[in-house]
Amino acid sequence: MTRNRNDHICQTKSNLISGRLVLLLVFLAFASGLRAQTLLRDPDIEHDLNALARPILSAAGLSPSRVKILVIKDRSLNAFVIDGRAIFIHSGLILKLKSAGQLQAVIAHEAGHIANGHISRRLANMRSARTAAGLGLLLSAVAAQAGGTKAGIGIAAGTTSAAKRIFLSHTRAEESSADQSSARYMARAGTDPKAMIEVLEMFRNQELLSVSRQDPYALSHPLTRERLSRAKAYAASYKPTAKPDPNAAYWFARARGKLGAFLLGSSWSLREAKKAPSPDIKLMMQAIAWHRIPKQAKAIKAIAALTSQRPKDAYYFELQGQILLESRKPESAVKAYARAVSLAPREPLIAAGYGRALLALNTAAGNRKALSILEKARARDPQDPRLLHDLAVAYAKAGKPGQAALATAERFALQGKLKDAGLHAKRASDLLPRGSTGWNRAQDVLRAAEQATKRRKRK
Repeated sequence: MTRNRNDHICQTKSNLISGRLVLLLVFLAFASGLRAQTLLRDPDIEHDLNALARPILSAAGLSPSRVKILVIKDRSLNAFVIDGRAIFIHSGLILKLKSAGQLQAVIAHEAGHIANGHISRRLANMRSARTAAGLGLLLSAVAAQAGGTKAGIGIAAGTTSAAKRIFLSHTRAEESSADQSSARYMARAGTDPKAMIEVLEMFRNQELLSVSRQDPYALSHPLTRERLSRAKAYAASYKPTAKPDPNAAYWFARARGKLGAFLLGSSWSLREAKKAPSPDIKLMMQAIAWHRIPKQAKAIKAIAALTSQRPKDAYYFELQGQILLESRKPESAVKAYARAVSLAPREPLIAAGYGRALLALNTAAGNRKALSILEKARARDPQDPRLLHDLAVAYAKAGKPGQAALATAERFALQGKLKDAGLHAKRASDLLPRGSTGWNRAQDVLRAAEQATKRRKRK
């Protein structure tokens, strides 16, 4: 669901427009360090990670439907929370972990920070960011030091180490508290808390390295001998009180397999596919590998075999649609996406792909249907710049230039390109009825762009 066949995973930047998750992504920009960061959006991976998180979050007293597990494209090892709506995990950490229990331990630890109120002090310091103008100030501060990224659309931000500590770092007391909570949640969910110790052991000697060589996790989650000793005691004290999820290993292997197939290359995918724990994961990884090489005939054959094997799996049909669309077979792609949508009607990332395929047909009927589908998808998940790009195209084809300009303005705002966002927001404001919902959204983008311009002039 991206611009080229080699990068299926949809990517998004800090969101200027849509509520509390907006705040999360702006905070994420502050926490990103000096490198470009990318938030990866893929419906299958997110579904798999949320399936792993569900029993842990429930054990923590958190709503699994309200806390997302989101992946950042970064080879370093890290995981963190900034608000109670999402747990962010670096792709490098997911690919480093060896078991579902280890990944659940990471999720449980971050859930401990949420449940124990460790992030409330950060939110208290950033109340002004909840307005569009406040978000604009934050985003412009981030964008002022933003760098480019070959990965495509992503969160690009520079910040000082002091700012990182403010937004990410936990005290030793908070870490110990989260460790104890993590062990308790894992036991309630039927996961052996010893997996928590396996994760901590990965960072055992990090404090001996210079700061520049330490993984971000070690910087934001200080690990001392005393903490490790206490964590071992917690793990020994809490025994699983529920039956383990029999599907946990499958969801872990599927998420890790797809993530690695897109990030680590075709050679890795074909090699690791041989060790896949199930035939469908093996076929998935092979299909992605052949698609990326590209050997489209092999990819199409593999994905067809996969959907035949799993005829009720919406996410495999979504992957089939993506492969067919990028193989310039829009008619077949539309059929695959339609099947995926019928199986998962409330999944906005799948619907966005369906709309994209319909636009590729370049027919009047297809364009009308695409517009309707893309509008509904945007209402459910506005953190997808590619969807906004397609929505702008659909509006333009429908003769709605004001709405097209607005969608383009919001897309640029999501990418941190506030100068471009302001130009399109101005055009949208001139075209849309004054006082309408769309006009007001354009004003939000304009205000943020103006704040960014003022900041640049002061420098």
